[in-house]
Amino acid sequence: MNRQKFLLAFFASLFALLVACGDDSSGSGPENAESSAIEESSSSDAVPSSSVTQSSSSIEVSSSSGNGDSGTEAGMTSSSNANSSVAIKADTTKITYALKRFDGPLSNPHKGFTVPTGGAWTFVPEFEYGPYGSLNNRAWDLVSYGSGYQQWNKLNPAKGVYDWTELEKLLNALAEHNMTYALRVLPYTPSFIKSDFPPQEEYDWTPPFVYEMGAKKIQIDLRGTEYHAYAPVWDDPIYLQAAKDFAKALAEKYDGDPRIEYIDVRTFGEWGEWHASHMLGSVMPADSVLKDMLDYYASVFKKTQLVLPSNGFGDVYTHALDLGITKRDDGFIGIPGRPDTLLRAYNANLPTIAENIAGYRTMLTYDDLIPGGSQKWTAERWVDAITTAHLTYYVLDQDNDCGYYFYKDNKALADSMSKVIGYNFTVTQAELLTVATPATENSAGSTAGKAATNTLSITVKNTGVAPCFFDVYMVAEFVDSTGVSLAQLGKTVRIPKGTFKDGASRQFSFSGTLPAGEANLATQPGVSVALSLYESEEAYKSDKNPTVRFDNDGLQGNNKLLLHK
Repeated sequence: MNRQKFLLAFFASLFALLVACGDDSSGSGPENAESSAIEESSSSDAVPSSSVTQSSSSIEVSSSSGNGDSGTEAGMTSSSNANSSVAIKADTTKITYALKRFDGPLSNPHKGFTVPTGGAWTFVPEFEYGPYGSLNNRAWDLVSYGSGYQQWNKLNPAKGVYDWTELEKLLNALAEHNMTYALRVLPYTPSFIKSDFPPQEEYDWTPPFVYEMGAKKIQIDLRGTEYHAYAPVWDDPIYLQAAKDFAKALAEKYDGDPRIEYIDVRTFGEWGEWHASHMLGSVMPADSVLKDMLDYYASVFKKTQLVLPSNGFGDVYTHALDLGITKRDDGFIGIPGRPDTLLRAYNANLPTIAENIAGYRTMLTYDDLIPGGSQKWTAERWVDAITTAHLTYYVLDQDNDCGYYFYKDNKALADSMSKVIGYNFTVTQAELLTVATPATENSAGSTAGKAATNTLSITVKNTGVAPCFFDVYMVAEFVDSTGVSLAQLGKTVRIPKGTFKDGASRQFSFSGTLPAGEANLATQPGVSVALSLYESEEAYKSDKNPTVRFDNDGLQGNNKLLLHK
């Protein structure tokens, strides 16, 4: 009797030891186990480049039950028959994938570089600086969204009348090329004041009906010239109401429109930048008026990101951030310290936006005399501007050559910074663990089929300088040799906007269990694993291609990342 107790204790101990040593993975989750983010940490590790490794292990245990109780230990079964014996064998296979960074520029949505896109004509072959022009302007490889201005008087030619025709053509042309549009509607520009009292429609883009309703205008002197012109009285009640009426119509038409990237609140001043530094005699409104306009825009735009223009500072800037309105600055590189001004928006978890003080070739001629002059463009200052301000959006060049000369001179640098500006997702570790549930033979001699649990564990690092400011949906799939999806592995993982911070690494797990007798795709010849990033779960369910790309070698034409064995 003592010998029998000893043997039972010995085999129980041996079983516990073998189970503990056989597999230290947590991959054997329940059927349809939900994929989940496991851990977030800060890391600066580079993407490892290693060949695939495979390992397998098996455990065989015999057990018996002397009292008929059902066994409850993981991986163990028992029979009510005291004399029955159960053979258990668990097979584990592990694949560690080789990972490298993507070689070349990498543009992604809702971040990155833009160039002026004045109209749908940007995409016709006759425009030599366009993506299809004769110059083969490869700056467009970096461009993720278009930007430019529209004239208020063209969009709103009469009270209650709105003409979106040309804007619609541009938005549709950009959408056809997988780009969005950053919209600025300008009320005024001194750039076209080239003589004394030129025709007002050349520079004053406030609709004439606003003045016909009684809004006041004043005479101004253009700084540095002898020219005289007229400008709106920016805090005139009639002017302000007309501006709000237009904002309401704009919101009714475009709030939440996926073709719109963001909208500047350009109600006041030169180029709508909330200053009148070149117009002697023109005065900006009190802060209370500026805040009231921000309040109104925030009340009618519920979905689209709004932007405070370059010269909105102080309490007005604070008020904008409280409303979720972010900040842009148009004095980059030329004015020392300007990147630092955007840190308040970054710290408020909002995207930051910038434009240089002038075009690239113009800035190369600057003499660096500060004060009294402007800093010239240098590669070091350009990189510092992007990283210091944690930029999400940046105008690559504001001249009409659409970045051609900038990219020609700085291709390698610009390509590398396309992976720095905004978010940039890099897979730094990926491992597939397959655990085969043991086949069992009962006392009658029949054998149940095998089941298997596949668990893909990955680590992703945001190697950019800003968070991702939209929801991201991550999907893991088994695909065939042509990249066609065969089945989803685990469930879709949603990463809420603004939560995947720059510099952070996060771990994700995708797990699913196959019923006994069903073929396991993970072990089939020609089957691989692919990762995808979508802007919505509906896009994946509708069998659309993902729009967000990982910064890894293995990107397919459909933007899915094929993990290399």
